[in-house]
Amino acid sequence: MVKIIKLRFFILIIILSSCSSLIAQPKSYSVANAHSHNDYENPVPFYTAYNARFGSIEADIFLQNGELIVAHDTIELKQHRTLDKYYLDPLINFIQKNNGHAYPDATRQLQMLIDIKTDSINTLNKLIETLRKFPSLINTASVKWVITGNRPASDLFIQYPSFILFDGELHKEYSRQALTKIAMLSDDFKRYAQWSGRDDMPASEKTILTNEINKAHHLNKPIRFWDAPDNMNAWKQFMQLKVDFINTDHINELADYFGKK
Repeated sequence: MVKIIKLRFFILIIILSSCSSLIAQPKSYSVANAHSHNDYENPVPFYTAYNARFGSIEADIFLQNGELIVAHDTIELKQHRTLDKYYLDPLINFIQKNNGHAYPDATRQLQMLIDIKTDSINTLNKLIETLRKFPSLINTASVKWVITGNRPASDLFIQYPSFILFDGELHKEYSRQALTKIAMLSDDFKRYAQWSGRDDMPASEKTILTNEINKAHHLNKPIRFWDAPDNMNAWKQFMQLKVDFINTDHINELADYFGKK
């Protein structure tokens, strides 16, 4: 009898794990699976990806003289592109226009991936302070604020407000508690493969990536690779591998590709 109970319990765990994996995997692809990498470097930041209805938009931030400045490196700081002007103000306007939702379609979500380039603790605290000034940005379930780049130690994740989530690193192990604050798992594509995006991906690299993607999905986390090939052939093969967020610097081209599909 005890053996039967243990066997049933083991089968139940397998079923639940399979279901969790299925939940994390995209059933179908659309611009909701598109991530605008280094979005601020586009000729028209935020609006291009937003108007294409991207599911995820990235902004790198530096804390400089008490302000959050959007830039990729210190050289760009002189452009003085503030997070408020380039991202928060436009998003606030759209949320008001859409009756509390990021997009006109209330079922759609927008992930704001904030890549911290300066001290993780002080910069994140400043971001939290800034977001709290605008309740509409943190009181809507349609917007996720996800922190990447310089992050606090994972054992501190749980101490942050409920509206702050984190981008986990695929190659790292996390406690159950830390995983509750992780919105997705990302990693450098080159850590796992050297494929250029031309022709078919080598079988050996495809196997490695498949295992890593399954690892993320078994944790019920979506996955993204940065520094990955960024062309139509690559997008197609990443979709076949069930990569949840397709990283791109080519917003309109990827939107057109999803539209044609």
